[in-house]
Amino acid sequence: MFSGIIEEVGTVGAAQPKGLSISATTVTEDTKDGDSISVNGACLTVTEVTAGSFSVEVMPETLRRTNLGLLRPGDRVNLERALALGGRVGGHLVQGHVDGTGRVVSITPEEEALLVRFEAPQEIMRYVVRKGFIAVDGVSLTVVECDGNRFAVSLVGYTQRATNLAEKKPGDVVNLEVDIIAKYVERLSGEGSSKVTTEFLAEHGFLSSPQR
Repeated sequence: MFSGIIEEVGTVGAAQPKGLSISATTVTEDTKDGDSISVNGACLTVTEVTAGSFSVEVMPETLRRTNLGLLRPGDRVNLERALALGGRVGGHLVQGHVDGTGRVVSITPEEEALLVRFEAPQEIMRYVVRKGFIAVDGVSLTVVECDGNRFAVSLVGYTQRATNLAEKKPGDVVNLEVDIIAKYVERLSGEGSSKVTTEFLAEHGFLSSPQR
């Protein structure tokens, strides 16, 4: 499990059909073989750690659902170690299980921020709502616009500096993971399931208890 708060932007050193080698310093400080690291939002298992780099294997399913197969040596990737129990979650709960990919449509400066619009397939857009959470290449972001098959996020200065999102350009492919709560709510609201109410969500910790 991750928070979507990127710790470091690493650089791809080698990209093989079944694995990646990535140069990094922060995320390798206490990482050992078998640990999980989010690479552009995809949870991958570390197979080797050396001074200033680590290697991971990439399964065919991951290649089908993410942009990792497009990576080349020199590309910069967002990195985050798995959450430690008891730590703060500054973003939202991100599983590292990428739901699919989208494409950058446009990037528009708005004073110090960047408004970035993305296009995504309907199977992802069905879970995207205005002011809701979404992880883009592993970055926890708030949706500021949502219409049809497009949504937009606003990148503040810190996010521009601490991730690779400000380096994107129209047409670039990004990994998308929707809010896990949206998927659970849909399942619980399905045919044959008990109705999801505000009281139900409050009881299970998704909302503050409603006032009586």
